[in-house]
Amino acid sequence: MSAPATMHTGSVALRELAHARAGDKGNRSNVSVFVYDAKHYDIVAQQLSAERVAETLRDLVHGPVVRYDLPALHGLNFVMDQALEGGVNESLNLDGHGKSWSFLLLGMTIEL
Repeated sequence: MSAPATMHTGSVALRELAHARAGDKGNRSNVSVFVYDAKHYDIVAQQLSAERVAETLRDLVHGPVVRYDLPALHGLNFVMDQALEGGVNESLNLDGHGKSWSFLLLGMTIEL
């Protein structure tokens, strides 16, 4: 997958710098964010903290958010508990899954 051009500075949506993969198990959601270009890893890692993700998803994720750094892969993995209204199979929410959280995270802004 090729990255969109990011030649300017200022605020950019995270989706311009990275893509995401998600998974769900029980009442836990897992979203990994991988930068397209290794040169953006440090700046994204500095700005995309577990606390910022928890704040962004505060109305949706009711448990802790833990970030695991994957520097060799230029990625960050976020594990979110109490994120799926009891679990994918128990939830009445039709799209309360990791793919939704990925979309929301990729909409966050990063300062270049």
